[in-house]
Amino acid sequence: MPEGRPSVPMAIQRDVLVEAGHRCAIPTCRQVPTELAHIDPWSKVQEHTFANIIALCPTCHSRYDQGQIDRQSMLQYKANLSVLNHRYGDLERRLLELFAAEPKTAVIQLPGGFGIMLSYLIQDALLVPVDMGGNRGYIMGMPAAECFGLTEKGREFVTRWAQARPVD
Repeated sequence: MPEGRPSVPMAIQRDVLVEAGHRCAIPTCRQVPTELAHIDPWSKVQEHTFANIIALCPTCHSRYDQGQIDRQSMLQYKANLSVLNHRYGDLERRLLELFAAEPKTAVIQLPGGFGIMLSYLIQDALLVPVDMGGNRGYIMGMPAAECFGLTEKGREFVTRWAQARPVD
């Protein structure tokens, strides 16, 4: 840290790291460990604010500082984190990350009963239950496994998120 520059307050550090799940905020990366990066450079703003700080892995942080990732993308990654964190649960966000990291994946099989934890993705028509046919068996009256498919709207959502375009 440059001399004379104060540390980022612990409360802001914690909030930024929790916002990104202690992983790189770029959805196609999501690596650990992370560093705190100013979206607008410290030299310009001379302050630490939650809205101007994002969690990035060292590689993405360097790429941003070198101009390989533009400021508008970084602002959109930050804004999209807010949408995802306020709308979707942990399992739902992890599924979106999986679909972003594996664009050819269209259907995922999960243990039975997980549908309730995907209810907002289903309600928003990003994901649908898929009947894969065959007898999958039951455990205590619940299907042993369930399949869910990414809809066209879901694919567009994941693509927009991965490309640092607004999600809604």
